[in-house]
Amino acid sequence: MSYKFDPKARYARSHEWVRVEGASAVIGVSDYAQHLLSDVVYVELPEVGDMLTKGESLGTVESVKAAEDAYAPISGEVVEINAGLENNPEWVNSDPYGKAWMVKIKPTDLGEADDLMDAAAYEAYVQEEEEKGGHE
Repeated sequence: MSYKFDPKARYARSHEWVRVEGASAVIGVSDYAQHLLSDVVYVELPEVGDMLTKGESLGTVESVKAAEDAYAPISGEVVEINAGLENNPEWVNSDPYGKAWMVKIKPTDLGEADDLMDAAAYEAYVQEEEEKGGHE
């Protein structure tokens, strides 16, 4: 199976990505994650002003198969949510690195992104997961 990776993003082992854009950071779920979930039917997001902590849930992505938490790859304050996902959850499947971004945050420590995998390392990690029989 071939997955898409954003070369500008950093990835968490829990399959979220973060892309630093100036003073803010954009967060979403990876192409691999959306593939595992299959048809996404609902996305629950935090509120603007919420503080996210690295490794803690930032919302839920529900599919016809399962509901999974999405975790914050870095900490920060939510400055914008992708309101379009409410009516278009299928964007997670069709455009995980574009239209389906989940939140924009003002990071509290940009250094946290340095602990995440780059696209090449994440691709290798995904391959490892696939060989083990996928992520459950």
